[in-house]
Amino acid sequence: RRASRSHFGSSCVASPVVAAARFFSRGIMPKREAPKGKKLEPVTRDETVHIRKMIHKVSFKKRAPKVVKRLRRKVQLQMGTKDVRFDTKLNKAIWACGIRHPPNRLRIRMSRKRNEDEDAKEKMYTLVQHVPVESFKGLKHEKVEEE
Repeated sequence: RRASRSHFGSSCVASPVVAAARFFSRGIMPKREAPKGKKLEPVTRDETVHIRKMIHKVSFKKRAPKVVKRLRRKVQLQMGTKDVRFDTKLNKAIWACGIRHPPNRLRIRMSRKRNEDEDAKEKMYTLVQHVPVESFKGLKHEKVEEE
């Protein structure tokens, strides 16, 4: 004779309703406090950005706009601010040869600053500027001491 399911006991196979009842009967766990992130301080960094990697396999008519979007996203992640502002010289450097051919590399200066506006959502913003260089050879990411 075949053994029925009840023979094996109820602990082996539990229905979803029973499993849910067990889960919720445990009570509510105490809430933890949210982890406190690092305090953002004003800082300035110089970095070489390899733009050619950003626009690999991007169609011609979308290249320069895609550089702007991806550079903005990179700076947001790196500096920890949602408010990213590009200097006009940086914008002109990106668009110098038109929409199809942005430069392969750019040297940029990212400056995290305090927002002077009283009713601003963000306490800090990042200003991104172009740093003209003759050659990109041997350049490293560096922290710039402000005067």
